[in-house]
Amino acid sequence: MSKNLKFFFLLSLLTLIIFACSLPSNPQKTDPNIVFTAAAQTASVQLTEAVSKTVTQPPPSTQPTLLPSFTPAPTTESNCDKAKFVKDVTVPDGTVFSPGESFTKTWRVKNIGTCTWTTGYTLIFNGGSQMGGVSPTLLTGNVSPGETIDISVNLAAPATTGDYLGNWQIQNDSGELFAKIYVLIQVGTPCFAVTSVNLSVSGSCGHFVITAHITTNGAGEVTYKWKRSDGGIDTTNHPTLIYTSAGTQSVSTDWHLNAAGSHWMDIYIDAPNHQQFGRADFSCP
Repeated sequence: MSKNLKFFFLLSLLTLIIFACSLPSNPQKTDPNIVFTAAAQTASVQLTEAVSKTVTQPPPSTQPTLLPSFTPAPTTESNCDKAKFVKDVTVPDGTVFSPGESFTKTWRVKNIGTCTWTTGYTLIFNGGSQMGGVSPTLLTGNVSPGETIDISVNLAAPATTGDYLGNWQIQNDSGELFAKIYVLIQVGTPCFAVTSVNLSVSGSCGHFVITAHITTNGAGEVTYKWKRSDGGIDTTNHPTLIYTSAGTQSVSTDWHLNAAGSHWMDIYIDAPNHQQFGRADFSCP
């Protein structure tokens, strides 16, 4: 090899070596996903630290305010003056009267309290239509616990047609009210009816005579039968009572009775009312 050729070869080799040392190595490409992942991991760590600090904070020292519980005040009810309505002896609900017509309303009431009702107790009007009734009206006698009494008040139908309700109560000698009762009537052209029956008793143990005074509001016919405390059935075919106008007629029956104790006799109006009226009480020693 000639000198010139050797020199050119060495020069070329040297040039290659120099360029190999000075050229940059292949750069490593950066994945953008790696950058975002790292950022997300950093944010996650910061959020976790924040939540951890929030959760581990102690609860507030003050407790929520509780509403106070409600305990009803105890109530007491006196058993002294108590009453139970038994029935309408006269003037059942809805009875029709002519305008201005007079009538007597009678209630049967039982003393179911522990105190005796005295003649110091009164019946008083307590709202609705008074219909001319006297208030207060004294009770007619003492009523012991367990006993019944018929309480009556004289009334008059109002002058205008319509329905009328009158409320009444018993008032004790201390002014306290109990025993709510009422009268409910219609004012118009009445159908024929028995409006009241008053009973009386005569005789003595062994032979009692019971008389019923039956009052109607007009002309018509009345049929009836008796009922008594021993459960006896009245099978007598009593004559029909014929009324030519409003008025009162009397019928009687007797009872031969020697059994000791208290007894009663009722009268039942078959027609036109289909209603039990009145009670006669009596006893044998």
